[in-house]
Amino acid sequence: MTPPQQRPLAQLRRACLPGGLAALTLTISACGAGGGGLPSLNGAGASFPAPAYQRWAADYKTAKGSQVNYQSVGSGQGVRSFLAGSVDFGATDEALSDEDFKAGTAGKRGAVQIPMLGGTISPAYNNPDCPDLKLTQAQLADIFLGKITNWSALGCPSRPLTVVHRSDGSGTTFNFTNALACFSEEWKKKVGAGKAVQWPVGLAARGNEGVAGVIQNTAGTIGYVNQAFLRGTVKPAALQNKAGTFVLPDASSGAAALNNIKLDERLAGEDCNPEGADSYPIVAFTWILAYQSGQGEPKAEAVRTFLLWALEEERQKQAAELGFVPLSGDVLKRAREEVAKIKG
Repeated sequence: MTPPQQRPLAQLRRACLPGGLAALTLTISACGAGGGGLPSLNGAGASFPAPAYQRWAADYKTAKGSQVNYQSVGSGQGVRSFLAGSVDFGATDEALSDEDFKAGTAGKRGAVQIPMLGGTISPAYNNPDCPDLKLTQAQLADIFLGKITNWSALGCPSRPLTVVHRSDGSGTTFNFTNALACFSEEWKKKVGAGKAVQWPVGLAARGNEGVAGVIQNTAGTIGYVNQAFLRGTVKPAALQNKAGTFVLPDASSGAAALNNIKLDERLAGEDCNPEGADSYPIVAFTWILAYQSGQGEPKAEAVRTFLLWALEEERQKQAAELGFVPLSGDVLKRAREEVAKIKG
């Protein structure tokens, strides 16, 4: 299933990424040399930002005549491809570790991680008999621990409850499970946080697209997706935040939370349960990974040009329309400065 969109998606084609990645690619045009005098770019990684990256790539092709092909394969595969040197850029919803910066092609050529936008990660459900679901943090953890198996335990009419989770290595999963570990000591001890975990219960699906697809087609299910994938029968639950307020995911509640996160010198940062009465409790930045050297100046220029274009205020405002939290202020300024470190 392609990501839910307010506008038609670009044609799905087979990836032409180096390294034989076999998943379907979110691609804007055929592989090969780009127009506009710049080489085409191949990237892979997080499904979380895929609707925004695809829209930007389509508009970039129209405005600049250059191609950007993005493969939505999950953060785990995106980082692996980046470290292997098989893509021009990677994408992840979990910042690189110190070990990642030293590993593989990143260690040889140097790496930068650039925040591109933010977003909320929402409990998403399909239950027409329970249109205004509110969940405490403890209830959310108990659902994914398998301790709540019927909707009646949540104040809804009786019906079996089925959990849906990711099957692939995912930054969305890292941020979601990291939040659950903050919400519940039992979750922290039994499951923990990671791009991939041993789920106690549930059906598995690949990508935000896959999880949203299972929920959309199966009444009685509940999972977790980026806000951009909340469409139709895939509804958000209002989630209790640290201040005790029940908050729905949107650009305003996401920005309130992200503004409380401090980024380090590598522009990494997270908070598993942000402060603030208006803050949505599960939020994340998402990053593009690029090489500092070793790619030749034409390719480096192509990467810089696309990223700086995506970090213009017009594109960031566009991200809000697609269900993301745009960057602003010091974070946006620092992201643009980081792009300048990309050399040939």
